[in-house]
Amino acid sequence: MLSPQSQELIFTNNVADAIDTWVKKAKPSKLYVIADSNTATLCLPVIAEKSASVANAHKIVVPAGEKHKNLETLAGIWTELCNSGASRSSAVINLGGGVVTDMGGFAAATFKRGIRFVNVPTTLLAAVDAAVGGKTGIDFNGFKNEIGAFCCADAVIISTLFFHTLPHSERLSGFAEMLKHSIIAGGDAYSRLIRNKNVDFAGDDFLELLKESVLVKKNIVDQDPTEKGLRKALNLGHTAGHAFESWALEQGKPVPHGYAVAWGLVVDLILSHLRHGFSSETLRGAASFIEENYGRISFDCSDYEALIDIMRHDKKNAGDGTISFTLLHSPGSLDVTATASPEEITAALDIFRDLFHI
Repeated sequence: MLSPQSQELIFTNNVADAIDTWVKKAKPSKLYVIADSNTATLCLPVIAEKSASVANAHKIVVPAGEKHKNLETLAGIWTELCNSGASRSSAVINLGGGVVTDMGGFAAATFKRGIRFVNVPTTLLAAVDAAVGGKTGIDFNGFKNEIGAFCCADAVIISTLFFHTLPHSERLSGFAEMLKHSIIAGGDAYSRLIRNKNVDFAGDDFLELLKESVLVKKNIVDQDPTEKGLRKALNLGHTAGHAFESWALEQGKPVPHGYAVAWGLVVDLILSHLRHGFSSETLRGAASFIEENYGRISFDCSDYEALIDIMRHDKKNAGDGTISFTLLHSPGSLDVTATASPEEITAALDIFRDLFHI
């Protein structure tokens, strides 16, 4: 396995050529493609038509959707690898969104103690977040990504080739992670993104914006591959975001991951304002932009206890009863060691509801 520092990022819309070049160099004894039922129909034939490597690969198709990112589906992948004679010199191409890259990466990382894999994200959210940085895993016991391992793909081939197949809500979901990266980066990155009211998600210009965003994450991961310090910056928006996502799922009203992160980002900016004096003008501007593009999540004060309880189970917590957050002094200036009490989170949720007119 390559170390996180040596993970190769390939930005191109010539995906088939990039895969064939990697396979020619890596020379796996057997090549597998893991896709879900959507990408097997919409994406796999497009690449297989131009890539002999993919056309001749052993295909493993899993059910689409977060609810299938579980131990049962993972065991099915392991079984298929085992029964078809995969060896430690085999390799896997994960073709899909975050569910496929997370679960396929974990399957590869654990099968025979690790075989090589390449991620080919087909969604914006996977391209900017899940497919890059070496986090793999599955959901377990009602908690998102509860079981997993740090294991980087040998390469990640990032393109805008398949974004046109996505509903607008899924493209916005990925854009939320780009917003997060831009606030982490500071400078004018954030203001440039929110000025784009009508983004052409499939254009070459957007591939350049995507590259800029992904490299923010890569720079952080290279310095802290296993999240001992600086990498916690990437958790901005995710403590509250994961709570919103899990809570909504429990209510039978699931929301896209990126929408939950966008709302969680506002919670973190509120806590940043209360704790570090983060600009109220920037906070209000972010809340307005996010409400306009992502809408609202409806909850009231009777739901606070459930939301905070989910936050207590967040795997980023130290285990001493505190709830960990990544906060900001200003865009580009981070506090990655922050915690917040239930009382502070309650105050932040109150302000959140005021900002979103809930």
